[in-house]
Amino acid sequence: MSDQSPNTRTLSTGHEVVVPLETEAEATAVVVTADAGAVAGWLPEGLAPLRLAPGRTAVTFLSVDYRRIGDDAMAPYEEFGVLFAATPADGPVPELGALRRGVAGPGSALGGYVAALPVTTEPARALGVEIWGYPKSVADIAVTDRGDRRRTAVGDERGHVVTLDAPWNPRFRTPVETASYTDGAGLERQPIELSGAFGARPLAGSYALGGHPLAERLRGLGLGRPLGAVAFDGTVVIGEGRPPV
Repeated sequence: MSDQSPNTRTLSTGHEVVVPLETEAEATAVVVTADAGAVAGWLPEGLAPLRLAPGRTAVTFLSVDYRRIGDDAMAPYEEFGVLFAATPADGPVPELGALRRGVAGPGSALGGYVAALPVTTEPARALGVEIWGYPKSVADIAVTDRGDRRRTAVGDERGHVVTLDAPWNPRFRTPVETASYTDGAGLERQPIELSGAFGARPLAGSYALGGHPLAERLRGLGLGRPLGAVAFDGTVVIGEGRPPV
């Protein structure tokens, strides 16, 4: 578990949360390939896309249904994230920085840069923006189950962003330590701990972009076929953000 001391924070909405923040959630994700140069143009200074193959990196479309936030600090909400596999841009080959620093565990340099993070409530938006600098906005997000699959549709008054479809198969329990990156108030890394049941399926999942401005920008990334899909059901702990070392 996190070694950070608990810190109570009051949001502009009046809600109080304790950080590191423990939540309970169900999530699905579809990982797709993208043009590394196009992704690099979206990343802030100090980060580089993780190279999977010559000229290619990974983008994750993440759908989360939060069932509990802290000690019921606010009502449950849904969230959709666009994350770029990224690492601190240091050394002669910046995109290989994660290999030099390590790709797993609490000191890992590999993380997901949060490029967009629509949520369904204003308290959820305030939580992400004010505590971690996440680029949250309020949108319509509908998560529906179809047997062993889960569908997520995202949009707002400007149009439809994306429809995501992924297997729902969390069966194997294991703890995972990862991280996110944001640049809301300078580049920061947020440690994230997941504990629960996971499922994974290679070359699975699908996505369909709409006509929303975010969807149009995503089309410019040269997105390819899904590399695979992941499902999760369990506890997520997000710690205080810190500048990358």
